[in-house]
Amino acid sequence: MCAKFDLNIEVMKVKTTTKSIEPNIADLANGWLKKYKLDYKLEQESLNSEIDKALSYYFTKNGGAGANRPDVKLLLQDKYQIFFPVLIEYKGYKGKLVKVDANGQVENRTVKNEPNLKNISAYAVNGAVHYANALLHHTSYTDVIAIGMTGYKDDIGKLQYEIGVYLVSKKNLGAGQRVGEFTDFSFLASKNFDAFIEKVNTLDLTQEELDKLKEQREREIDTSLIKLNNDIYQNEKGLGENDRVYLVAASIIATLGIPGKVSPLEKTDLKSSNEKGNKDGDIIIRKIRAFLDEKDIPVEKKNLILRTLENTLTTENINKVENGETQLKRVFTKIVDDLGIYYKIGLTTDFTGKLFNEMYGWLGFSQDKLNDVVLTPSYVASLLVKLARVNKDSYVWDFATGSAGLLVAAMNEMLNDAKNNIQSPDELTQKEIKIKAEQLLGLELLSSVYMLAILNMILMGDGSSNILNTDSIKDFDGKYGFGKPDTKFPADAFILNPPYSASGNGMNFVEKAMNMMNNGYAAIIIQHSSGSGKAVDYNKRILTKHTLLASIKMPIDIFIGKSSVQTQIYVFKVNEKHHKDEIVKFIDFSNDGYARSNRKKSSNNLKDIDRAQERYQEVVDLVRFGKSKLKIFTENEYYEGHIDPNNGADWNQSSPIETQPTLQDFKKTVSAYLSWDISNLLEQYAVDEKLGK
Repeated sequence: MCAKFDLNIEVMKVKTTTKSIEPNIADLANGWLKKYKLDYKLEQESLNSEIDKALSYYFTKNGGAGANRPDVKLLLQDKYQIFFPVLIEYKGYKGKLVKVDANGQVENRTVKNEPNLKNISAYAVNGAVHYANALLHHTSYTDVIAIGMTGYKDDIGKLQYEIGVYLVSKKNLGAGQRVGEFTDFSFLASKNFDAFIEKVNTLDLTQEELDKLKEQREREIDTSLIKLNNDIYQNEKGLGENDRVYLVAASIIATLGIPGKVSPLEKTDLKSSNEKGNKDGDIIIRKIRAFLDEKDIPVEKKNLILRTLENTLTTENINKVENGETQLKRVFTKIVDDLGIYYKIGLTTDFTGKLFNEMYGWLGFSQDKLNDVVLTPSYVASLLVKLARVNKDSYVWDFATGSAGLLVAAMNEMLNDAKNNIQSPDELTQKEIKIKAEQLLGLELLSSVYMLAILNMILMGDGSSNILNTDSIKDFDGKYGFGKPDTKFPADAFILNPPYSASGNGMNFVEKAMNMMNNGYAAIIIQHSSGSGKAVDYNKRILTKHTLLASIKMPIDIFIGKSSVQTQIYVFKVNEKHHKDEIVKFIDFSNDGYARSNRKKSSNNLKDIDRAQERYQEVVDLVRFGKSKLKIFTENEYYEGHIDPNNGADWNQSSPIETQPTLQDFKKTVSAYLSWDISNLLEQYAVDEKLGK
């Protein structure tokens, strides 16, 4: 006989905490540094004042203000006497070397484009990359070595470790690139460092990787601009829209600096003093003047910029000292902290265009009479540039330049073409200088927008000398303006997004610009109605001198959040009369492959859902080469037809619909009618039954 027992056994779960072996990791690694006789500095020690300040300015791993303290800091030189800061972070746990995202990039941002403080704090490489970005943001160093090291003790108590070595630089937009496999720090030893730097210099991102990083950085810019604008709007009273624009422009120019000539203005340089001639506004103006002097900007242009900025920077209220600080210093600090990293890393984007859209998109400006000032999205700007056939030898102008986004896109296209086709480094350098100084010209009437255009071109490498604060219709005579006021600008490429409130929906700009050109191409994005009746007289006159090559219907939501008008792109060949037998390519580009939203808190309001980049390239190819390039688009979306040069209202055509019925169409119609007729009869029969008929 067996006795049966019910045993109630309570299992206690004992929480065990793994102890960090960071001291062991630090002891091993620092021992290597001693062995190689490197002058390294530990957490609390100073490396140099510039690096120390940068680490103290940047937000910490916990998200607040205060000191960032890498475990180890070094400043090493290669054989060319170039300095490379080296920042090392130690951890003492298994699996805590690096956390990357789905694209293999160091994941220091969340999906909401906010700092991923959890990763920065927990992973060695992520922390080191965070510190490296502080240096990109606040120092003149453009290449920083970020090293993470972590480890654990195995079952027999033996120390196991792993090392991550990353380059954080302007050329990878601060994201960080893995350099290679390393089992110790001997690559930092003086005898090995040159070979290591040679390896670093061979690191290249693919165009796809770079595009993804740029896209990510641009989303971060949007988030930072929203934060900055909300902060200034809500907390800094007495500043109008123009004041905010001028403060941002002034702060950025003052902090750019020129290596070896003009030091960047730092937050600590603003003393919030009441001393006459030495107030915060005076200090910023002096720094901007020094910067512009070194840039060799024409005197007239320089004086205009300084005069415009001085009106805001020297006002009494903004320089008044309250609680030991001026409003100007407070705003300057916010601008540098929130935006500095993006213009310091040399991001080739329409930075100030984004700034413009954010600052004016939801404030008073959007309700006033100038609400048709809408900036062109960067991917549309790039499309216009390609449709106008811009290359390294083009001379490009824009008669309503806004924040210069179209000129930035043109400059990037020209520089890329130069790099791809000029083999001599010396010749390439000279060509790049010529492109920026001589081959771009923009006109902008509104002074606040003009200042944004100047800032944008300075940030892109200073192609600002030919941005003119001029009325393109009334006052522009086709000449350079600054520097060469008597020389005609030899334009052969015209790009434009005009204010639609202008005469003929903006076709007045088109007529004047193309009539001042001897040859070349033009691509404009304009209100749809300008080609269907609102600009008939302009259009007929244009066609007596120029050929319409293509008419492209754009998505209705291309300017979502800013404007809801239907737009069209028209492409012209300049200075060749349009004949009635000319073939015009009509493209329905309503589906451009992008999905757009206008959610303030969205991390990405533009999503590629259907081969968007391929679609944009196909539009360029169709306009240039014709029907043989049809791949993604159907013949319902691409149509080759004709317009009447004497009409002026027939520019927006679509593919003809087949009107002759087929036998199948007839069968469907008869079937539908019979179905409807029988249904009616059955319903009537049911009603008659109820009535007893």
